[in-house]
Amino acid sequence: MLRNSTTTYGGVTKTFHWLTALLVVTLIPLGIYANGLPYETGEQLARKAWMFSLHKTLGVTVFFVALARIGWALSQPKPGLLNSERKLESFLAETVHWLLYASLVLVPLSGWIHHAATTGFAPIWWPFGQSLPLVPKDDDVAHTFAALHIVFERVLAASILLHIAGALKHHVFDKDKTLRRMLPGHTDPGPLPAKRHSALPLLGAGAGYVVALAIGAAIGLFSHAESTTSPVPTLAEVETGWQVEQGTLALTVRQLGSDVQGSFENWTAAINFKETADAEGRHGNVEVQIAIASLTLGSVTAQAMGADFFHTQAHPTAVFAADILTDAEGGYFAEGTLDLKGSTQPIILPFTLQIDDDTATMTGQTRLNRTAYRIGEAYPDETSLGFDVVIDVSLTAIRQTGS
Repeated sequence: MLRNSTTTYGGVTKTFHWLTALLVVTLIPLGIYANGLPYETGEQLARKAWMFSLHKTLGVTVFFVALARIGWALSQPKPGLLNSERKLESFLAETVHWLLYASLVLVPLSGWIHHAATTGFAPIWWPFGQSLPLVPKDDDVAHTFAALHIVFERVLAASILLHIAGALKHHVFDKDKTLRRMLPGHTDPGPLPAKRHSALPLLGAGAGYVVALAIGAAIGLFSHAESTTSPVPTLAEVETGWQVEQGTLALTVRQLGSDVQGSFENWTAAINFKETADAEGRHGNVEVQIAIASLTLGSVTAQAMGADFFHTQAHPTAVFAADILTDAEGGYFAEGTLDLKGSTQPIILPFTLQIDDDTATMTGQTRLNRTAYRIGEAYPDETSLGFDVVIDVSLTAIRQTGS
């Protein structure tokens, strides 16, 4: 029998029940295991990412299975409780059921939103789902939903334990057919006590979630932890012929087959430029100082500041110094050096330039090889972390008097 009756569960309901149980008892320990894995080397990072991808993909699966299960349950008669005359016990049983149903949706959904708000790391293997409508790539959103995911997961775990304890009580102590009704085959429990409908269990489940969220807030889950990276150095003001009014200094790295984008918040540019070249073909020069610790790089920001990457405690700033030149076709480029993490390497930055009266707008892009700057030496190949780093620059600058 596939459909429910007023006394028994049908085959579809039983399949949903045990499929959900199998997925959940796999997901919880898998998430704990993946979270505890190290990632100091490329092989370790790849393994950790694979485990998290499996966890996330199964989590999205649970979300859709839960929605299908709830939809099916709404279309079916609900078999009555075998102990509905015991008011307190019935209230607790139904409250736990409401907590379970809500958790089966909220746990994977909060994890999915956290993933969508985060830049980088382990992708979901579904052909969709790396981003979600109305969910921005934002660290605060990601942190909030990571905290909610933890709270909801704890509620789910507690509900499962209570659900199992209740089933065992019925089977071992009450010796009734509550548990057997959900096992394969047909189990007729016989006449059931009259069922009383009440909204109290739903209200009880809501109160349980309020308490769980209050506990999460009390222990600081929703507060950002203090940063363990180096403080962002204060860059001195520079004398410049062109004052930067607004600009972006961004980078893109390739991690585990996906692009991870970030940008530096604090940097200065001393730009001396003239439309007419001097006798040596130079239009001027530029020196850019960058506060490396001002970088945001999605979920791997803290890791990027570590000793194997930018090592901001020992190398808080980077300096790009270059002459501004033109090529044979009249295109502009800045040719000079980048001093980063104690290594100085030649670099050429082609860029476009448009000058309107005293306002200049430029955009440029170049590529660096991270290994030239001893960044990510624990990742000697591109399996986990690509060699190329794409640098994008755009800015608007105002000509200063006398320039």
